[in-house]
Amino acid sequence: MVQNVADHLLRRLSQWGVTEIFGYPGDSVNGLVAQMAEVDDGPRFVQSRHEEMSAFEAVGYAKFGGGLGVCMATGGPGAVHLLNGLYDAKLDHVPVLALVGQASRSAMGGAYQQEIDLHSLFKDVSSAFLETVNVPEQLPNVLDRAVRTALSERAPTTVIIPADVQELDYSPPQHAFKHVPSSAPDRVVGGGTVLPPESELDRAAEVIDAGERVAVLVGQGARGAAEEVLELADATGAGIAKALLGKDVLPDALPQVTGSIGLLGTKPSWELMRDCDTLLIVGSNLPYSQFLPPFGRRAVEIDIDPRYIGMRYPTEVNLVGDAASTLHALSERLNPSAERSKGRREWRATVEANVRRWWSVLDAQAEVGADPVNPMLVIRELSPRLPDDAVVTADSGSVTNWYARFLRLGEGNRASLSGTLATMGCAVPYAVGAKFAVPDRPAVALVGDGAMQMNGLMEMLTARRYQDLWQDPRLVVCVLHNNDLNQVTWELRAMTGSPKTPYSQDLPDMSYAGFAEAIGLTGIRVDRPQDVGPAWDRALAAQGPVVLDVRCDGDVPPIPPQAEREQVTDTLRALLSDDPDRVGVAARGLATKIQEFLPHRR
Repeated sequence: MVQNVADHLLRRLSQWGVTEIFGYPGDSVNGLVAQMAEVDDGPRFVQSRHEEMSAFEAVGYAKFGGGLGVCMATGGPGAVHLLNGLYDAKLDHVPVLALVGQASRSAMGGAYQQEIDLHSLFKDVSSAFLETVNVPEQLPNVLDRAVRTALSERAPTTVIIPADVQELDYSPPQHAFKHVPSSAPDRVVGGGTVLPPESELDRAAEVIDAGERVAVLVGQGARGAAEEVLELADATGAGIAKALLGKDVLPDALPQVTGSIGLLGTKPSWELMRDCDTLLIVGSNLPYSQFLPPFGRRAVEIDIDPRYIGMRYPTEVNLVGDAASTLHALSERLNPSAERSKGRREWRATVEANVRRWWSVLDAQAEVGADPVNPMLVIRELSPRLPDDAVVTADSGSVTNWYARFLRLGEGNRASLSGTLATMGCAVPYAVGAKFAVPDRPAVALVGDGAMQMNGLMEMLTARRYQDLWQDPRLVVCVLHNNDLNQVTWELRAMTGSPKTPYSQDLPDMSYAGFAEAIGLTGIRVDRPQDVGPAWDRALAAQGPVVLDVRCDGDVPPIPPQAEREQVTDTLRALLSDDPDRVGVAARGLATKIQEFLPHRR
């Protein structure tokens, strides 16, 4: 039986291990959509409510499953809609393949309906690999290169297939001039052991050996190297801070782990960076150098990608290699002098005392009275209830503050967000994609009401549709409901000195729990602090998707670990300039900040 191009493409993707294609149909991918019904062992089509959600779901699938995420869209408007999710993949270094339709070749160049210049559209976001399949013989080489490039470079790639090409009979490349063959798909691409030169490892060991107050910063590149990070930290007495994308690298219960770093980070992480004399960065591209140590401290960096190493801090030694093997080789070379051991023990004791104190402060801040519920309390109450194998997604907005500081991840948890693009509306589709990657694990999405209105509401229909495919059907979407685009409101105050502008910041009120119930899911309403914990218990015990709708106080401030004088001045100026929430903001801000100066007991 003769295969057509669409049939061969789907079977080739199956050989690559692709089991899901997240997409939305349209006329220029009709050939692919129709053929999916004919390929019994081919990838499943997962229909989102919007192509942007398809791309986000592919990113979530790749982030939590460790493999290739695949999304599909028709040409023209569908292709345009993919861009935000693909840029999220590019900036967070996630392997995603986009399959995009195009007008038939006979119509191209004729200003035909939905014909746009897809190469110009995708040339930046898919700079790693972008190609159009014009004849069947191109297909295996183009598709295989796109997959291999996405996996090896951890980047989005795009393959464009005109509508008429999808329906052509497939013929493989020949042993002939101007034909390009391809070898069989292989399941393992990239990875393996990559070690820096021994001379550089020796230099790095000398730098770290000389340090008495060592700080380690881990990012997502350290995932899979937790044991080696702890080995080096124990040998040097180091404290360990985590970039947001590296939040799940190490459990938060470890006494030397100071938590997140940056504007949304913790005070122990800020103190760690302020007071250290030596810095080791492992797999992190944190862009905010003002939260790293003052320039002049000795520093070493480890990263697998030489394009991004040494660009956030003036490091003395840069080690290009995979985190686990490089850290192990580095630890073997460490030979700290006995004269530094006392100072290192004191340093570790100080770090651990700062961490203990901070968790006590956070507990007290979560208990500060609010109208009606303190958002800190919502995340604090999740931490002890979070299932050991749960995956957590967080959206962009004020919810990111509470996720970064208050959520205590365990050893088996996975968690992620849109790290570099910081796009709104990703948490719910991330969670849906994660449920296909790891269908036997519960998922929790932490979302602000702005992001829920932007993207999350309709994607709950996708969760409802596919829940029966998941061995563990639990997917809890927690909405912090304050009717305010809260993060931007705080940015207006703290960065521009502007009062809140209700015309741009206020959101239309609605019941998110009521919406869930209206579409046949479980909705839980919370508007009293004492109900937060029991609501989490009920949501995590449900046998299907749940929307947890918590009425939160938007006046609770996301106070940075160390506020700049300009930020304080601008915020005060905003509050004195007829800010409609100035009374609540002042009261909650003072009550929250003062907890840092009161004695607390764990």
